[in-house]
Amino acid sequence: MKFKLIQHTLAALFFLGTAWHSYSQEVLTVEDAVKIALENNFEIQIATNNSKIDATNVSLANAGILPNVEGVLTNSNSILDTKQTQADGSIRELNNAKNMNLSYGLVVNWTVFDGFKMFAKHEQLKQIEQLGNTELQFTILNKVGDVMETYYQIVQQQEQLKVLDTTLVISQLRLNLAKNRYTIGKASKLEVLNAEVDWNTDNTNLLRQKELYANTKTTLNELLARDLTTEFFVSEEVIIDKSLQYADLKTMVSSQNPQLQMQVLNKRIAELSLKQVKGDRYPTIGLNSGYNFTRSESSLGFVSESTGNGLVYGVTARMNIFNGSLQNRNEKVAKINVENARIYVEQQKNQLESQLLAAYTTYLTNIQLTELEEKNEKIAEQNLDITLEKFKIGTITTVEFRTAQLNFVNAKFRNNSAQFQAKISEIALKELAGNLDLE
Repeated sequence: MKFKLIQHTLAALFFLGTAWHSYSQEVLTVEDAVKIALENNFEIQIATNNSKIDATNVSLANAGILPNVEGVLTNSNSILDTKQTQADGSIRELNNAKNMNLSYGLVVNWTVFDGFKMFAKHEQLKQIEQLGNTELQFTILNKVGDVMETYYQIVQQQEQLKVLDTTLVISQLRLNLAKNRYTIGKASKLEVLNAEVDWNTDNTNLLRQKELYANTKTTLNELLARDLTTEFFVSEEVIIDKSLQYADLKTMVSSQNPQLQMQVLNKRIAELSLKQVKGDRYPTIGLNSGYNFTRSESSLGFVSESTGNGLVYGVTARMNIFNGSLQNRNEKVAKINVENARIYVEQQKNQLESQLLAAYTTYLTNIQLTELEEKNEKIAEQNLDITLEKFKIGTITTVEFRTAQLNFVNAKFRNNSAQFQAKISEIALKELAGNLDLE
C-alpha cells in the first residue's frame, strides 16, 4: 500500500532527523533503567540505610541481656578550718586542714532476670529488622514501578511523535496539492486556506508532543538520580504479559505483598511489647560486683591515712507491689494495641483484595482493547490510503480527506494508548503481588 510506504519512509526520516544532533545518545532499555534506579534512586538509598540501622540494632547488649562493666574513679578534696571537741573535753583545732578521699575500680552490673522482658526485647529487635527489610522491599517495588510506568510513557510518546510527524507530512502534501490546484484554477482560495490551517494545527500538536516527550524524559532521569539533561532513546518494543491469572495473583498477594507483610510484622511487634509490659509483674534480679581501691587522708583526727582494696559483690532484687494500678492500665493498653494491629492486618488484606480485583478487571479490559484498537488502526490506515488516492484525483472534498486523516491519527493514538494502559495494568498487578522483575 502506498500509505504504508509513506509511513515507513517517515519513520526512518523521524529517527534520522533526531539523530543528527544526538548520534551519541544511548538506547535505554527498561532493564537498564531498573538497574540504574536500584543503584542510584535516593529513596531506595535512604531505605537501604534505614534497613542497615535496624540490622545494627539487633544485639544482646541492646536488649539488655549482657552485663554492664564500668570503670569508676572518684577523687574529692577539701581544705577546712577544723575544730574537734574530744570526749575528755579537750579541744583540737587546725586551720586549713586538708582532707582527701580517692576511690577507683571496676563495677559490674548484670540483670539476670527481669520477667523475660530482655528476651522479648531481643526478639522484637529481630522483628523490627525484618520490618525494615520489608519496608525496603516496598520502596524498591514502588520506585521500580514508577520507573517502568514512566519508561513506557516515553515509549508511548515516542510513538505519538512518529504519528504526528507522519500526519504533518500528509498535511503538507495536501497543502501543496491545494496550492497547485488553485494555481491552475481547479480549486478555490478557501481550500488552500483550510489546508494551511490544518497544517498549522498539526504542527502545533507536534510541538506540544515534543514538549511532553522531553519533560517525561526529565522525570525518568530524576527517578534514576542522574543528570537531568542526559539524552537517550527508548526501545519501541512493548511486550505485554497476557497470561496473568487472578487465582495465582491472589496467592502471591497473600504471601509476598510488602504492605501486608509489614502489618503482620507490626502485629508481632505489638505482641512482644505486651510481653514486655507483663514482665513488670515479675521481680527484677541483678548481680553486682567489682574490684575497688580506696585511699583517704586527713590532717586532723584519729586516723590520718587509710587505704583499702579488694572485691565487692552483692545481689539486688526489686519487685513492684503497688504502683497505683498502672500495671493493669499498661497491660490493657498493650492488649488494645495488639487488637488494633490484628485489625490492621485484616483491613490490609481486604484493601489488597479489592485493589487486586479492580486491577485485574482493568487488565482484562485493556487486553481486549489492544486487540480491538489494533484492528481499528488497520481499518483506519486502509481508509486513509484509499482517501488519499481519491483526493489526489479530486473525487472527494478536503473535508472528507481531513476526516479520514484525523480518524487515522486518533486510531493510532488509541492503539498506542491501549498498549500503554495494558502494560501499566500488568505492572500494577505484579507490583501488588510483589512479583515485579527487578533484573
